[in-house]
Amino acid sequence: QVQLVESGGGLVQPGGSLRLSCLSSGSITIYAMGWFRQAPGKQREWVATTNPSGKTDYPASVKGRFTISRDNAKQMVYLQMNSLQPADTAVYYCKYLVSNSWGRGTQVTVSS
Repeated sequence: QVQLVESGGGLVQPGGSLRLSCLSSGSITIYAMGWFRQAPGKQREWVATTNPSGKTDYPASVKGRFTISRDNAKQMVYLQMNSLQPADTAVYYCKYLVSNSWGRGTQVTVSS
């Protein structure tokens, strides 16, 4: 079974930036990939997606602040997060959109 390992989370001040990485143990070339997040006491929500051609999509809550990218050769998906706000605090996960499997996630905390 393909495994996903997220990294790059941490504690950042409001207005700061972080870059998350997701390494897959399998190929991502022909797959749509996404980032999701789950804040304490809330449902998991969609943050960004990238399809095999590189087309991206975002919800209004992060559009213009977050950028998803992919490196198919390295089997990596990235999430550049800028202008972070306390509301962005959550555990962030990446995922193959066709799969129900989740990695362990990486914690992002935005606080002064």
